Amino acid sequence: MYAVIRTGGKQYRVQPGDLLVVEKLDGDPGAAVAFDEVLMLGDDAAVTVGAPLIEGASVSATLVETRKGDKIKVFKKIRRQGYRRTQGHRQFETVLRVTGIAGAGQEAKWDGKVDLTPMSVIKARAQNLARSQEAAAQKAEARAARKAPQA
Repeated sequence: MYAVIRTGGKQYRVQPGDLLVVEKLDGDPGAAVAFDEVLMLGDDAAVTVGAPLIEGASVSATLVETRKGDKIKVFKKIRRQGYRRTQGHRQFETVLRVTGIAGAGQEAKWDGKVDLTPMSVIKARAQNLARSQEAAAQKAEARAARKAPQA
């Protein structure tokens, strides 16, 4: 089962278990988020289209993290005038895990467990940086223990 929802001025096609990156939403990691603006519900056999929304349909999700997106460079120039300006921008975004879809007499749930590990930690693990950071922290603790006065 899938649904098309509207949030942040955009439309997304989601299924239970999908990882979704949307415009910034308020909430802490692990918070439940519900979307009531469901535009379409689909199944293997039938499709239900709203006019414009489907009454009583909802999509539930769990907030994984709020982070900054990739940097976008803005460059302005007027030729032959010596005018050049460069500016960067990083938009806030929220990562969600879709946990369930309900509506039109049907319901679909996701059976998995929501992992709240931030993307920065996942990238550090992928680059083997997490182990080196942990080793450096252990060395610092050992140094602090040696320098502490003996009682």
